[in-house]
This record gives sequence, structure tokens and C-alpha cells, in this order.
Amino acid sequence: MTALADATLEQVDALAALTEMLVEVERTISSLQAARDGILAVGSRLALDVAAQAEHPDHGDMSARTVAAEFATALRVSDRTVQRRMADAAWVVEHFPLVWEAQGAGRISAAHARVVCEAGEHLPDAASRAAYATQIIPFAETESPARVGRMARRVAERFQARSSDERHLDAREKRSVWVKDVGDGMTQLGLLGPSALVHGVFERLTQMAEAVQEHESTEHESTEHESTERESTERESPELPAPEPDERTLAQRRADLALDLLLTGAPAGHDRGEGLLAAIRGTVSITVPVTTLIGEGSTPAELNGRTPVDPATARRIAGAAAGWDRILTHPITGAVLAVDRYRPGPDLKRHLRARDQRCRFPTCGYASVDCDIDHHHEAALGGATEESNLGHLCRRHHVLKHHSPWAVEPLGGGIYAWTSPTGKVYVDRPPPQNTVTFTEDPAILAPF
Repeated sequence: MTALADATLEQVDALAALTEMLVEVERTISSLQAARDGILAVGSRLALDVAAQAEHPDHGDMSARTVAAEFATALRVSDRTVQRRMADAAWVVEHFPLVWEAQGAGRISAAHARVVCEAGEHLPDAASRAAYATQIIPFAETESPARVGRMARRVAERFQARSSDERHLDAREKRSVWVKDVGDGMTQLGLLGPSALVHGVFERLTQMAEAVQEHESTEHESTEHESTERESTERESPELPAPEPDERTLAQRRADLALDLLLTGAPAGHDRGEGLLAAIRGTVSITVPVTTLIGEGSTPAELNGRTPVDPATARRIAGAAAGWDRILTHPITGAVLAVDRYRPGPDLKRHLRARDQRCRFPTCGYASVDCDIDHHHEAALGGATEESNLGHLCRRHHVLKHHSPWAVEPLGGGIYAWTSPTGKVYVDRPPPQNTVTFTEDPAILAPF
């Protein structure tokens, strides 16, 4: 049964009206949240002005507590919470006024504003923050916060006064591990470390958990088969009770393996013969412009298409890799032209993975490595298995495409038009590549 396929015209119109109402309500909420931040920021400024006027030795801390307590009692919330909100609001209003104004106008949501400000929080001066905000706000007006966060980190790198190598060396000094008790006998273990290493750890744990799951499944099937054979030939022989099936989720296996590794130094409680899990190594995907790779450029690499990586780390990973893909991009637009490899492999899959980087449903941020490759026009109905008819969809949106009135139409160049059940069209474009592009110099192009 296809969802909403049997809806009447009136019901589809009602859904369209509800969608428009929801969009307007969200814009109003965003505007009101920005207004609230403005009030909190003014309260913070008022506290500092009072402290400065009276030359308080605590630089306004007690004044801020007083104002926060005034607000908090009226709102019936914790004054600590209000004081933290005051500080956060003042920081946004003072450091990113353009972002705050965009939220106040309902052009972006509070979630968009948060990821934009977080990505640019280390920019050194007001001019660079303003230039950064001017570039990223139009993008934030058309994409989801998850996508905006990735692009914002990339754009912010352009306005950094110090190289990513220098900043990474400073940031490495903050690496640490911490615990946080969360109740019910459970505690969180936190780890702050170099992105390439932490992502590699997570990927290795995932592979181990999947390997254990696959081994348990195969072993269980083999045990059932052997038990059936024995029962048919030796009914008089008593049988030992079958082992309980392992019903842990992937996340639970991953957590158990992490603790196993940290406590024993090796996955002794999960490994199998001949070091099945010990042989597994974590992997990460690094995209690095060739100019950076050869030491002639400063554009940072990107880890799994999500977070910047300092060039030194990227060079070490590239140098140690058994093989790597070369992504050829247009020197002006940055669009993917071709993907090849110095070693044989599935060329089309690599091209699609490099082009899409993520699920191609609007607003989805699932990485392409976690998605299915989908025929937009079904192969069973004559759809071609070629780049123009293929794209990555996460399982959720893959199912949505086949079991709801949502429809997708390729427009060429990796661009797709999605049509919603109410007839609204949303265009999804492949994300920009982490590459170096060049602009034409008018002076060179001018006639003599």
C-alpha cells in the first residue's frame, strides 16, 4: 500500500495548507527566539554597565547574577540557566549581529544560527566574522542545519588568520578524556582527540561489531543444523540446551567492544580464532586538494566530507594509504568531472560517492557510505544503470521514494528535483567539492 496514494484532492490541499501554516509558525518562532536573545543580551549589557559604573571588582559577575535572578523568578526557571542563556545571547548578538538579524527576520531558524555561530566562533575579528556571515547566511536560508554546519566549517576556514596546521597544534593540547554520571548506574565516557584518530576508532568499532554479529548469526545457523541432524539420528542421546541468541543492537555491541578494548588492550571477550577482530583496522575518508597535498596550498582537507583536517595529518594519511581516488574537478565551478584511481575498482560507484557525498533527499545529511545507490527511474521499468540515473539515498528516504507520492526527477549534472505529495518542488544539488577553484582575471581577459 502506497502512503497517501488514496488521498482525495481536498485532503492533499489540506496537507498543503498545513505545510504552509507550519512554515509560517516556525518563522514566527525563530523571530521570537531572536527577540528573546536580544532581551537577554540587553540584560547582560545592563549588568555590565552597572558594574562598570560602580567599578565592581568582580567585573560584573554579581550584577549578571542579579539580573539573571530577576529574569529567572519571573520565568520560574533556574537563574543559572538564565545567566548561561544571557551570556550565550550576548555573545551571538555582539559577535554575529548579521546572523542574529537573519534569525529575527525569520530567514533562518535558531538551529541554523547555532551551527553558523559555532563554526565561526574562532574567527579573530569583527570584519572576518561579518564577511563569513555574509557568505554563509544565504546558504543557510536554503539548507538544513546539518548541511549548513558542514559548509559553515569550510567557509570559516577561508577567514582564519592562522593556518590550520598552527591551530591544530594548539587544539591538540586540549585533548582529554572525561566521565559524566547520568544516573541508573550508567556513565558517559568522553574523548577529545584528533578527528582522524577518533573517526578511525569509531569506524573500527563498527566493523568489529558487525563482524561479531555476522559470526554469531552464522554460528547459530550451524548449531541449529547440527542439532537437527543429531536429533534425527540419535534421539536417545540427551541434548545440551542451545546457547541464548545474542540480541544486542549494533550500538550496544560497539559500546561493549570499546569497553572490552580499553579494559583488556584487545577484544578478548569478542574475538574469534586467528584474530578475526584484531586484524580489523579503522578507516577514514580524506578529501584533500592536490595543491595542499604537495605543500603548495593552505586549503584544509576534509574528513568523511564533514569536518576539516589539518594538511599535515592529511598528507600522512595519503602517504600511508594503499590506494586513493583522484577526483577531477572543473577549475572554475568545482564540479566533479571524473573520478579515477591508480588501482582498479568500481569506477561508477566511486564517481557517485564523490559527487553525492550524502543522501540526495533534500535536507538529509547521511553520508554516502551509509546510503543505498538508487535507480531514480527503476531498472525494472527500463531505467539505465548510469550516472545520470543513479544517486545515493539513505534507507529512510529510499523507502519513502518507493512507498509514498514523493517523486524525484534528474535534471542533469547531478541535480534532482523532488516533488512532494502537495506538488511542491524541492531542488537538491550535489554539495560543493573540497577543491581549489580559480577565478578569471579581468585584466588578463581585457583586449589589448
